Amino acid sequence: MKKAWQKKVKVGMGTDIGAGTTFNMLQTLNEAYKVLQLQGYRLSAYEAFYLATLGGAKSLGLDDLIGNFLPGKEADFVVMEPTATPLQQLRYDNSVSLVDKLFVMMTLGDDRSIYRTYVDGRLVYERN
Repeated sequence: MKKAWQKKVKVGMGTDIGAGTTFNMLQTLNEAYKVLQLQGYRLSAYEAFYLATLGGAKSLGLDDLIGNFLPGKEADFVVMEPTATPLQQLRYDNSVSLVDKLFVMMTLGDDRSIYRTYVDGRLVYERN
């Protein structure tokens, strides 16, 4: 990962299951964190969420349409519940900084953490 960043290689994170086991992006970020740790690289929560959003859009050449919340872009996004499980609640409550809170979502989040999903600005899923 470090070499890719240094060489300005466009890198994104995806869930096509070709190299993974889930469609859940949070679980994919968790697995990426562990694999990169084994390679001596500590993936920060900021980097991970960048790879899952704008980094992925840039690597696909779609960053003019998706990847962040700039005006004019398609509004495809999820609303997450950072305290969906007791363990998430405990870790989140003891997190001070934004990066710590994102790390909780990245390492402990799963399908239960997704509260709402919007596609092109329209609500398509809401957890009861």
